[in-house]
Amino acid sequence: MTSIKPKVFVAGSTGMVGSALCRRLLKEDYPVVMHPGRKVDLRNQAAVFELLESIRPEWVFLAAARVGGIYANSTFPAEFIYDNLMMQSNVIHACYELKVKKLLFLGSSCIYPRLAPQPMKEEYLLTGPLEPTNTPYAVAKIAGIIMAQSYRRQYGMNFISVMPSNLYGPYDNFDLKNSHVLPALLRKTHEARVSGADFLEVWGSGAVLREFLHVDDLADACVFLMKNYDALEIVNIGSGYDLSILDLAELLKDVVGFKGELLFKTDMPDGVPQKLLDISRITALGWIPRISLREGLESTYEWYLKNLDHCRNS
Repeated sequence: MTSIKPKVFVAGSTGMVGSALCRRLLKEDYPVVMHPGRKVDLRNQAAVFELLESIRPEWVFLAAARVGGIYANSTFPAEFIYDNLMMQSNVIHACYELKVKKLLFLGSSCIYPRLAPQPMKEEYLLTGPLEPTNTPYAVAKIAGIIMAQSYRRQYGMNFISVMPSNLYGPYDNFDLKNSHVLPALLRKTHEARVSGADFLEVWGSGAVLREFLHVDDLADACVFLMKNYDALEIVNIGSGYDLSILDLAELLKDVVGFKGELLFKTDMPDGVPQKLLDISRITALGWIPRISLREGLESTYEWYLKNLDHCRNS
């Protein structure tokens, strides 16, 4: 006898993470409510409650967020903390009021202290100062974690939180100023190749180390945890290895076919020296990442080429 799958709502379904979650859930024929028929401002508490009341989901994935790289975080700190605090608080509280069976909150690896030991374990949260360039965003995400845990403790709600590493993939933001390092660098490498440039400018020293996870691997991990994890503690999701921005730039050059030189702008900030997640908690549960970085970059570049208009305007 086939069990009835829970109705699912993905908050942020049009973004990179939300769309990947929808693709993953639809593969298993989950009834997913992606587009409620009208655009709802998740910063509006009454609108969020009305939306969720009309849907009555059993599972909620909270993937809606304002995200960006170092430049965006430094330029718009008030918007990053306000938008994220309001969106996540409204969705979490509405899920409590409507007695949603399970909610998964998506945090970020930037919640960990700037100089946390590497790889970063879940218990390192709140053990040291944050990276100054993205503190408002990190504080908002930490608040979301504590809120989900508080509703679990006080009301018995089955709310869980996951911490992904740096993500990339289709429907990413490829804006040259406001995006994260990988999509911005992919676009710059492509445009340098097309223009026949002799060199490619890369922000920072190139020495910092970063971990990258394809968004489809993240979506797979989130669905896995919704099925198999019900505890208070947060869960890291990553690829399990990192590389320098220099090595990433060289890899992108090879994938894109750019033959010029790399020029590093050392007057631009690097951010934290290293960000690598300890993923032993989720691997002990039985999940492992499957998409290699090269494979993921090749498929992302292929998607980028097919969606140039979207990427230029993202």
